[in-house]
Amino acid sequence: MGIASSAKVFPWAKLVHEGDSLSVGEHSQIDDFVFLNAGKRCSIGRFVHVASFVSIIGGGECTIGDFSGLSAGCRVITGSDDYSGPFLTNPTVPREFSNYDLSHVHIGKHVIVGTSTVLYPGVSIPDGVAIGAGCHVRVRLEPWGVYGGTPLRRIGERDGEAIRAKGRLVLERFGLPTAG
Repeated sequence: MGIASSAKVFPWAKLVHEGDSLSVGEHSQIDDFVFLNAGKRCSIGRFVHVASFVSIIGGGECTIGDFSGLSAGCRVITGSDDYSGPFLTNPTVPREFSNYDLSHVHIGKHVIVGTSTVLYPGVSIPDGVAIGAGCHVRVRLEPWGVYGGTPLRRIGERDGEAIRAKGRLVLERFGLPTAG
């Protein structure tokens, strides 16, 4: 799919990908100073904002649903070395001496991730979740919840019906399909 013609990728964003491993949907924006290594696959939906100083790394798979956003300084990690076993670590070591686990991070639609939050390998964030600044996400979250604190906990909820309705209006305004 590639990068949609209406998507905005600022010139000092660094996108590392091979072939069709990266897709960026209509009206999405990737700011300057983003580092995105698509790894196995990185799929960014429509009307998604990836703010400055975000990094998406790890070599695994990342998906970001429509109308979602990663605030400044977020870290999305899609794979990691095994630090607990008798292995060497870091990408300079030949694979037979390390135990590197490729994983995924899936971010649903209408998700907002606060500044400097870290999303760890294997995390799936359901639709509508809002995560406060500086959080570390390693656990399962429930849709349309507002989460914050250390340790991470649910502190509120969002109006999923109203948010989805506004998303449909935006898609209609731009003549885009409302399904998918």
